Amino acid sequence: MRSFKIGIIGTGAITGKHADAIAEIENAELVALCSSSPERAKAAQDKFGIDTYSDVSAFLTHPELDIVCICTASGHHMEAGLLAAKAGKHLLIEKPIEINVTRADQLIDACEKNGVKLGVIFQNRFSEDYMKLKAAVQEGEFGKLLMGNAHVNWYRAPEYYSNSPWKGTLEGDGGGAFMNQGIHTFDLLLDIMGDVKCVFAKVKTSLHPIEGEDLGAALVTFENKALGNITASTALYPGLPERLEIFGKCGSAVLEAGKLIQWSIQGEEPEPIIADTNSGSGAADPMAIGHALHKAQWEHYLNAIENNEPVLVEGNMARKSVELIRAIYKSSELEKEVELPFLDHA
Repeated sequence: MRSFKIGIIGTGAITGKHADAIAEIENAELVALCSSSPERAKAAQDKFGIDTYSDVSAFLTHPELDIVCICTASGHHMEAGLLAAKAGKHLLIEKPIEINVTRADQLIDACEKNGVKLGVIFQNRFSEDYMKLKAAVQEGEFGKLLMGNAHVNWYRAPEYYSNSPWKGTLEGDGGGAFMNQGIHTFDLLLDIMGDVKCVFAKVKTSLHPIEGEDLGAALVTFENKALGNITASTALYPGLPERLEIFGKCGSAVLEAGKLIQWSIQGEEPEPIIADTNSGSGAADPMAIGHALHKAQWEHYLNAIENNEPVLVEGNMARKSVELIRAIYKSSELEKEVELPFLDHA
């Protein structure tokens, strides 16, 4: 079994989840960290006891580095990613891949050009309950899909934004509740329902003094002619668990906070629900999630590199949720329906 040496760019809260996951994987080792702030780099060195850097170019010269995990502000993924790809490092990037499709495409192209594996963190794909739901849809247990809904009606205290220099900003976050919080559940929705044909949406800033949106709703038409309702917020106190609803001609299922809470198929006795305990909801606290699903995605990603196999959530798949959200923003701006594929140059 090959051993992998990993470095992380970014020292925010999510970095700890990745560090915890990596520490539990036999053939993985965290060997370096990088922060744009020398003070945070020093604090990370004190905490983790490994090499730390405040310059990305210097970080990439670490002699053992195989893989770079990018955990910076969302709107800064591309710059670090391009340097890492050029240096021949495999890339695993926190969601979203980037804040618009133009920047995402540059990352995807650079990784293909330099022959490195690109993966994007959507750890909820590895929930046992989600995988059960997806398999049932693929096997036709619910029949023709009619509707798929995704609701991420969360709450964030004012300090969530005031204590961060980039959250809720257009440059750093790419928006608000849709691009940051909602995207995990939207990714699951697209994975099951398929590509989107068009969207009509309205987003607004209703509570928090931020540039991005903290409230919004969208009506989606999928290419398979199914419909979908999408909502996202960080303004709805006290915050409800995220919810994915799938309806077909023969049945339906509901996933809430990563756990199946409803499963009905015509002609069958309802199944007793035994929830997957590895999931969690960030409805009110963004760090209320564990790291078990991050570990599962890391293990999958390392195996894909070692055996030269496809990555489950690769760049082009991760791009889809960004494309949808950018189309939602454009629909709200224009106050009309927007068709996909959608290209923007923001």
